[in-house]
Amino acid sequence: MIPASLTVGGLGVGLAILGVNLWKWWKSPGRDPKALLPFAAGLSLGALATLCAGGLLGVLAGWTAGLNNKAGEVAVPGATGTSSGAVARGSMGALTSGGALLVFLLAVAYVVAWRAANKELKRKLLGGWWSGATLSLSAGAAGILASTLVPLVNDAGGEVLAFFEGGGFL
Repeated sequence: MIPASLTVGGLGVGLAILGVNLWKWWKSPGRDPKALLPFAAGLSLGALATLCAGGLLGVLAGWTAGLNNKAGEVAVPGATGTSSGAVARGSMGALTSGGALLVFLLAVAYVVAWRAANKELKRKLLGGWWSGATLSLSAGAAGILASTLVPLVNDAGGEVLAFFEGGGFL
């Protein structure tokens, strides 16, 4: 189950993970955009998993967000001496059946990549998942994802589904 809200501490932890990964990429020689793909794939899957409330991906996203909030409730107040409240919750919409198909296939690809990955790649995949499953609970991130990622996944999944239903692409 996805937590009712993201805490300020949880937001801090999610942003810290995002920031560390982006900083490492920024400091890398050449700043190859392809180096961001494992993190971006994890981020996308983590965010989309929050839409899968009735399935395993939704449960995993809920556990991640819950652990993140617990860690944030210790880390941020412990570092700053302030209390941690809730962040406004947003909605990314819903997945269509085609979108759900694409999320499932992304999850399969994620597991295959995880099993073949070295330690550094696993860190990027997990960091992306963690940030996606947590930051997408905020109203700001959910709004951006609702207008970009979710329609993209639903449309692309709809095209795949249409092809296999005999309608062809486009």
